[in-house]
Amino acid sequence: QVQLVESGGGLVQAGGSLRLSCAASRSIFSGNAMGWYRQALGKERELVARITSAGGGTYYADSVLGRFTISRDNAKRTVYLQMNSLKPEDTAVYYCNKISTPPPRSWGQGTQVTVSS
Repeated sequence: QVQLVESGGGLVQAGGSLRLSCAASRSIFSGNAMGWYRQALGKERELVARITSAGGGTYYADSVLGRFTISRDNAKRTVYLQMNSLKPEDTAVYYCNKISTPPPRSWGQGTQVTVSS
């Protein structure tokens, strides 16, 4: 049973900020790089940020670089995504999951982010 609980989404005006949280089970979180993904309506899910298991290395998609910050608290098995300077094109359902090859098969329910212009 996949245990991923994303929260923190909502409706925000362009230029605003949100902080997403994702609580994960030990089997998913511990020792794994984690990522935040998003899926906009009618589009495929894409990776927007990832962080190494110890938290020392991060990657961001070009579309969010400089605006989003990923972090993790290993004691709480939680990964965060601070989103600043939000744009309407950031509107999507946001998911977290481990980074793996092949990609994970099971996902949480995600959290909806809607940015109004």
